[in-house]
Amino acid sequence: MGRILCAGLGPGDPDLMSVRSDRAIRGASHVAYFRKKGRPGQARRIVEGMLPPDAVEYPMEYPVTTELPFDSPEYIYCLATFYDHWASQLAALAQTQDVLVLCEGDPFFYGSFMHLYTRLQGRATVEVIPGIPGMVGCWSATGVPITWGDDVMTVLMGTLCEDDLVRHMQTADALVIMKTGRNLPRVRRALATAGRLEQAWLVERGTMPGERVLKLTEVNDTDCPYFAIVLVHGSGRRPEVQE
Repeated sequence: MGRILCAGLGPGDPDLMSVRSDRAIRGASHVAYFRKKGRPGQARRIVEGMLPPDAVEYPMEYPVTTELPFDSPEYIYCLATFYDHWASQLAALAQTQDVLVLCEGDPFFYGSFMHLYTRLQGRATVEVIPGIPGMVGCWSATGVPITWGDDVMTVLMGTLCEDDLVRHMQTADALVIMKTGRNLPRVRRALATAGRLEQAWLVERGTMPGERVLKLTEVNDTDCPYFAIVLVHGSGRRPEVQE
């Protein structure tokens, strides 16, 4: 009887991976990971050179990514069917061997693995290795603490409707906005309405090759990849500096 072990890979730089995830990856014989069809996959890229040469790989290719609206019935059905299929595949494999699933960031923080995790309950032994969330690598790249003193930090999805984005942006001290990409125009408008646009930063590919840190006002709406996060640093009570 095997198990399914999900390794959180951290924000992208392999050096920021936990020792436990590193050990699991280097000893894996069966490895599954998500990827867009026709792409190598971000998770697979992170572990390049770390897998044993005889490891059996299972690329889990999303049937859709941005081709359909994320809240449309077609999108929901396609993704649900996809997760159902791979949960069954992994559960079957785990009957006889250990299977390692790779997951960027932390698996329990908006990770795709959560959709498999809920489907695998009672069907296989499942363990999860935590990882540093991608947003941590991004705000570290700015060189400025994301929160100070009593600041309240809010994490938002760029897929939210504009009114909801504005409402949350107006009440939080620090902001992390994920899933930007094609949602960037909406995020920018909401930040402007909330009076936070001038404070916002865009971090692209944080901790990864090609990392880019820019003021959001300097970024074109069409110049935003999937692996980008918008940040607004808190400015609350800060420690006094002794002269």
